[in-house]
Amino acid sequence: MSTAPHPGRKRAKKHEEEEHENHERWLVSYADMVTLLMCLFIVLFAMSQVDQAKFAALSAGLSASFGAPINAMPGTSPEGSVLDALPSAVDIAAGIAPGEQASREDIDAAAAQAAAERAQRVAGEAQAAYDDLAEARAKIEAALAAAGYAGAARFEIDERGLVVHIVADQVLFDAEQADLRPEGAAILDAVAPTLIGLPNELAIEGHANHLPVTRGGIWPSNWELSAFRATTVVRYLATGGVPETRMSADGYSSTEPLVPESDPTAITVNRRVDIVVLSTASAEANALLPGIDAAHRGVTE
Repeated sequence: MSTAPHPGRKRAKKHEEEEHENHERWLVSYADMVTLLMCLFIVLFAMSQVDQAKFAALSAGLSASFGAPINAMPGTSPEGSVLDALPSAVDIAAGIAPGEQASREDIDAAAAQAAAERAQRVAGEAQAAYDDLAEARAKIEAALAAAGYAGAARFEIDERGLVVHIVADQVLFDAEQADLRPEGAAILDAVAPTLIGLPNELAIEGHANHLPVTRGGIWPSNWELSAFRATTVVRYLATGGVPETRMSADGYSSTEPLVPESDPTAITVNRRVDIVVLSTASAEANALLPGIDAAHRGVTE
């Protein structure tokens, strides 16, 4: 009996079921997130473990730099003395163990003592810097006096360092000129040996008085004139042996007068070149220099 399909009969289609949607796919993302969090906590835990050898080196360096004890943790290390024989973590600066109850008075007293010690260190640094600058001032004064130009410069010590004001009018330069006069060259020759022997950086500053330059002249304004005079001094000092890498030149026109315009000497005194021996102390110590200089002048005058 033939099993061939009847020509007029259609073959029944195979039943296909719809794809089942997986409603639990979020578990995969959740598992990934949990795994990442676990890795994060493991890394944080590993980072929290103190390398006592490195901590000992750090604490020893900080103690040597600041000149005072610092917080330390118990244990031993190759460096030895910093972590040895401490029964528990101790705030050495305050002198209070963690197990003890620190009163407000104890905390205030410890803070006051730390502030006093810091102020004493800064004051000592400022006094040492002032002594070095005062010594340089004395050498420059003596050199100018020996060269016959005892009154050619004024001195002050401010927060920058030692400032040597050299009057430019008829001393360093002629009016509206930037070429050194013979007297100006002699003055720079006198101060150069002291400047060469100093470790400090030097700022050479050109200044002008309030009178404008001649209209139609070689200088557009006092800015160019004051800047060119400063660079002229830098070039001359460099030829005399002062390292160029320690010097800088700036022009200030008439913006920083030494005396007010109403002063009878304003025209001559404000036209000047300043040689600033910059202090090597910290900013906190430099801020104390003007007060130290004022007190010194009050005692000597």
